[in-house]
Amino acid sequence: MATIIGRRTVLAGATGGILAATGWTARADEAKPAEPFRFCLNTSTVRDNGKSRPIVSLIEIASKAGYQAIEPWISELDTYVKDGGSLKDLGTRIADAGLTVPSSIGFAEWIVDDESRRKKGLETAKRDMDWVRQIGGTKIAAPPIGATGGTSNRDDPKASQPVFDYVLAADRYRTLLELGLTMGVTPQVEIWGFSKTLKRLGEAFLIASECGKLGGCILPDVYHLYKGGSDFAGLKLIGGAAIGIFHVNDYPKKDRGTISDADRVYPGDGIAPLGEIFQTLRAIGYHGYLSLELFNREYWKQDGLSVAKTGLEKMKAALAKN
Repeated sequence: MATIIGRRTVLAGATGGILAATGWTARADEAKPAEPFRFCLNTSTVRDNGKSRPIVSLIEIASKAGYQAIEPWISELDTYVKDGGSLKDLGTRIADAGLTVPSSIGFAEWIVDDESRRKKGLETAKRDMDWVRQIGGTKIAAPPIGATGGTSNRDDPKASQPVFDYVLAADRYRTLLELGLTMGVTPQVEIWGFSKTLKRLGEAFLIASECGKLGGCILPDVYHLYKGGSDFAGLKLIGGAAIGIFHVNDYPKKDRGTISDADRVYPGDGIAPLGEIFQTLRAIGYHGYLSLELFNREYWKQDGLSVAKTGLEKMKAALAKN
């Protein structure tokens, strides 16, 4: 692992993105610079008692709550298409609502060892990327679905085998990335803290940096970094351009082994070192979206617009403190 970390640092430096930097601190006579971040709503945050809301309703919620972007799930687009909706029209609706689609959430099996499953996964990814492109989106999540080791309720435990050869995984990511680049949609190597594959920041960055193709990126998440055991200081070793989108949330004081997605809370309501994280993101030059992604069952019982507004207010308040 020491060799991998050493290579990671060298490679990251070669891309011009590495800054082993500290956060910026203003003097009393200096004006604080404008925040480089924009705000996005991941649609899982405002589910209706656990069920996805119609994508049209989600667009309305994100816009009314004051977000600048929306991060939809492919399953929501699938439902919309099956109901006879036009993705081109949906893209127009999103733009008319003053929103963009900087990222989306898909589950194509791109990393698995089984070649036939990978082939089907690439077919799924191609369809998903086409849908994302039609609504004006530019990126899609590429999590280790199918290779978590059976620890995910999205996986079949009997079919989900972990992948530990990350150089080989990087080759598979290159194939996925090349497909995405032809379609104008970038797949983001997503960290899943509960998984046996891609649970750590360094693993995701190794795959993106070793794929042998420019344009790749990773998708970090506050909760998943904690769950998987990564120290947040590791973010200082990557450049802002390496991050496709950054998922924001908070978590209570709970052991990594027992904490789950459902434990996520609003930013500032938990113990995550958000100040350190935001300062690091500024220092490394990340100028993208902060996407609020929660799976809190209590929030799902509440009015979606109210939850979205509260989440945005708390995200901005957490930023203002640091």
